[in-house]
Amino acid sequence: MRQLILYGLVGAASNAAIYLVYLLLTYLGMEAKSAMTLVYLIGASIGFVGNRKLTFAHRGDSRSAALRYVLAHVLGYMLNFLILYALVDRLGYAHQWVQAAAIIIVAGFLFVIFKYFVFSEKIWRVARK
Repeated sequence: MRQLILYGLVGAASNAAIYLVYLLLTYLGMEAKSAMTLVYLIGASIGFVGNRKLTFAHRGDSRSAALRYVLAHVLGYMLNFLILYALVDRLGYAHQWVQAAAIIIVAGFLFVIFKYFVFSEKIWRVARK
């Protein structure tokens, strides 16, 4: 529960700032999926250290965790992209609301992946045996 609360606090602050940048970029004329791509890369880059050290207190190999982190974010990015494509491009919903909801959906998905795949010590100890 502690990890979920820390993840939520760190995520709420960083995602709020990143969402404002997303809104600014789209207001200035950048296409929604392009703006999402840019802010996603920024947020994912900043998030590794915070999640590894603060949220999950990971003490394992940082390089292998970084590779798993990149894989997790590739999946998260694809999920975010598909949500925008389906709901904005195909169904015509407003990108501002869709992206706000997508942030929450992808954050939940990533929490589970981070906890049980990226920063889990147990799974990698068992896999090495």
